[in-house]
Amino acid sequence: MTTNTVRPRRTAWRIPAALIALSLVPSIAGVARLGQLATNAPVTAENARFFDMPLPVVAHIVAAILYSVLGAFQFAPAFRRRRPRWHRVAGRILVAAGVILAVSGLWMAVFYDVPPVDGAVVEIERLIVGTAMLTSLVLAVAAIRRREIATHRAWMIRAYALALGAGTQVFTHLPFAVAGVTPGVSGRAAAMAAGWIINLAVAEWIIRGRPGLRAPRPA
Repeated sequence: MTTNTVRPRRTAWRIPAALIALSLVPSIAGVARLGQLATNAPVTAENARFFDMPLPVVAHIVAAILYSVLGAFQFAPAFRRRRPRWHRVAGRILVAAGVILAVSGLWMAVFYDVPPVDGAVVEIERLIVGTAMLTSLVLAVAAIRRREIATHRAWMIRAYALALGAGTQVFTHLPFAVAGVTPGVSGRAAAMAAGWIINLAVAEWIIRGRPGLRAPRPA
């Protein structure tokens, strides 16, 4: 195996590795939350809603971790080509995990008590994002059933970008952390929205920048 062969393979894995790294902080936070629920940690005002109704948050965390990791591997084209059966099976699991992630997120936004720092605006943002992600997954499945590969991939990328909003939101909250202040309701809403907007902008840039991801225009 030559050096020229090894380098492209290493480069191809940079994107999946970066995506998994982006999801690392929210994944660790999610595992910590599961640990609290499993060990009957002290109930506080911040976590009481999760102890009252643990199933939605457990489903959300497990689906989010599975979706983040499996989804990252879909960004390795050479891996997909070498293992087409794996790609199909993983894709089905990915869609199922994405649906659970979106639906559980919507459920929590509607039925859980709203934390004081979030406010109504953040809850509305979560409802919009959850609905958009669920819609993207439905459109992706519909497209692949019609054998419209480019359209399918585009909608899957959009859904994945929305799901990874939590990773980008770590960075959009950094200015508050650096300043040593707790964001108010407006600051929190702006930081949350910025994470999703940045991810969607990157997703659209990827989709429009690669001809294979753009749906063909009607003649």
